[in-house]
Amino acid sequence: MFATIGCLVSNICSEIHLWTLLLAALTLLLLVDYIKNRHPKNYPPGPWRLPFVGNLFQFDLDVSHLHLGIQPFVKKYGNLISLDFGTIPSVIISGEPLIKEALTCMGQNFLKRPILAARQHIFKNNGIISSSGQTWKEQRRFTLMILKNFGLGKKSLEQRIQDEAHHLVEAIAEEKGRPFDPHFMINNAVSNIICSITIGERFEYEDNQFQELLKLADETLCLEASKVLMLYNVFPSIFKYLPGPHQKLFSNWEKLKLFFSHVMDSHRKDWNPSAPRDFIDAFLTEMAKYSDKTTTSFNEENLICTTLDLFFAGTETTSTALRWALLYITVNPEVQEKVHSEIDRVIGQGRHPTIDDRDSMPYTNAVIHEVLRMGNIIPLNVPREVEADITLAGFHLPKGTMVLTNLTALHRDPKEWATPDVFNPEHFLENGQFKKRESFLPFSVGKRGCPGEQLARSELFTFFTALMQKFTFKPPINEKLSLNFKMGVALSPVSYCICAVPR
Repeated sequence: MFATIGCLVSNICSEIHLWTLLLAALTLLLLVDYIKNRHPKNYPPGPWRLPFVGNLFQFDLDVSHLHLGIQPFVKKYGNLISLDFGTIPSVIISGEPLIKEALTCMGQNFLKRPILAARQHIFKNNGIISSSGQTWKEQRRFTLMILKNFGLGKKSLEQRIQDEAHHLVEAIAEEKGRPFDPHFMINNAVSNIICSITIGERFEYEDNQFQELLKLADETLCLEASKVLMLYNVFPSIFKYLPGPHQKLFSNWEKLKLFFSHVMDSHRKDWNPSAPRDFIDAFLTEMAKYSDKTTTSFNEENLICTTLDLFFAGTETTSTALRWALLYITVNPEVQEKVHSEIDRVIGQGRHPTIDDRDSMPYTNAVIHEVLRMGNIIPLNVPREVEADITLAGFHLPKGTMVLTNLTALHRDPKEWATPDVFNPEHFLENGQFKKRESFLPFSVGKRGCPGEQLARSELFTFFTALMQKFTFKPPINEKLSLNFKMGVALSPVSYCICAVPR
């Protein structure tokens, strides 16, 4: 009996000892988390954070709704708020004055990209979108120079856009007014412009291999917005061993890199340094200048990553905007009628639209701008990182803080827009003339603003006007089109079908 009691006491003591160890370990972890992630004095206000996960579970983990989930916090705490995504400290900047103060007046402090685990795994510090420091400076400067050399702002590139718009019109005409999904047709057309600059080639809409590439790219951008990828960025040491969509994402990126690697190898076979045909040729020439240096960013990996960045940046945002444009114009037939009237009056049916027509077409220009406002394609902008301890709006932002700019609130601010949640081209008109708006920043601002803004604006006007010149867009019979969105890297409309009736 005494032996039984002794055994029982021994078991109880060992159990107590085990729980004491677990409690001590948990206390230690909480203490380490507090010390490591505690906020400094005068840090921007925000909701209470939980240990380890921060504010991660205070809104839907679905990245497609992240820009909506943060808005109640903005209303509660103001135009500069703090949120922690796991152990990633972040601030959200709202309001046109504060956004411009940060990205232009104090722009030198916000040039760096945050080192997110997934982007680091895929690109490291290569390319132009995710890179920082000397690599970004070299690649941006070189890219802008090559874009200019190969036609940006010149009639030669405008002619290429006009020709591609004509191809797109012909392809849509073959649908003969039947319902069709314009997604990959538009992707192909827009992509052909940046492909003509980067790899010196355009692809027919029936090219199955290129269509597969576009579908792979589309799938990849959707995977970028998955819940698991957010968790991977917060807990990479755990999730790198787990199956899931992040592994598919990494596999897709490798396939896309391989495609451009093959293009690079093909270029090398007949490359003439004195007569570059495209971006890749020019990059190969630049690589040759630095072949004996190890500190330069002009190497094969950067060639592949920068070309890939240009391909995505030059395809996704513009094609997404055009898909929104066709959707909004279809569900707003009174707007479409006014666009048709302006086109008939200014251009007619006898010639192709040109960029020079834009100043004579304020209503069409206003419609395109309203599409960008309502489409809200990059709702929280591309993230930045604070490079050194600074003070913004009276609050202390420590080095390493991730910065998101709240373009959603900016473009739906009831103080700035008469009907913020309604598609209304009159937002950009005054006395019948086009009116620029200070609170309109779809391409961001500052030195890390979109380097392809001029190209994107030219493409949007030319493609949209060419399509409106030739077609009346209608919903399929007895079908109501949805304005719902899905999220990839960009906020895009859910799949839809429309009818393009020849005019």
